[in-house]
Amino acid sequence: MKAYRLLTGKDNSGFCHRVTEALNNGWELYGGPSVTFDPVRGHVVCAQAIVKDAPERVYAPNIKLGDL
Repeated sequence: MKAYRLLTGKDNSGFCHRVTEALNNGWELYGGPSVTFDPVRGHVVCAQAIVKDAPERVYAPNIKLGDL
C-alpha cells in the first residue's frame, strides 16, 4: 500500500517539527510545500504532502494514516 497525507498548519517551528517527525518515521516529501496567508487569523499557513510505502498493509478507509 502507498499512503498519502497532507500536513497543514501555521508556519512555525511546530509545523516544521511535525514534518520532521513524519520524515523520521519513514514518510517522504511529495512535491514542494505550499503556503498561503490566512487574513482572518493573520498568519501564514503551510501545507506539505507526504507519502509512505507500507507493503505489509492493505488499504482500508478506516486506516489511521498517522499510525503507519
